[in-house]
Amino acid sequence: MATFTLNINGKTQEVDADPSTPILWVLRDHLKLVGTKYGCGIAQCGACTIHLDGTATRSCALPVSSIGDKKITTIEGLSENGDHPVQKAWLEVDVPQCGYCQAGQIMTASALLEQNPNPTDEEIETAMNGNICRCGTYLRIRKAVKTASQS
Repeated sequence: MATFTLNINGKTQEVDADPSTPILWVLRDHLKLVGTKYGCGIAQCGACTIHLDGTATRSCALPVSSIGDKKITTIEGLSENGDHPVQKAWLEVDVPQCGYCQAGQIMTASALLEQNPNPTDEEIETAMNGNICRCGTYLRIRKAVKTASQS
């Protein structure tokens, strides 16, 4: 066990964890930030996406020991009241069905729009590629990203 000082959603948090523990489990089990979901455990599905210094990052295969002083943002830290433009667009377009993948989808989309405020359909598909939605809401996801880009 080791003690890690992490910057999560703008707050400093201290956590005692095994250095090899994926940050996903630190967030969920140690800090009770359960919006970030476990999907595949091998960084392939996108359900566990967080922002690491603003970059969309899969948290299930990222050891807590590799975080250092990077800033972590989870879905809980994206906005206080669920009023981030991507979250609002998700509701406007009625994207979710089961909802399981949506936090990861929203985190990936918001990171894309931070880097590229007016992406083309191709750029959206490239950025969102690998975020799996078992309900198949991909067309609505793309529409919501476009809607958020116009906010």
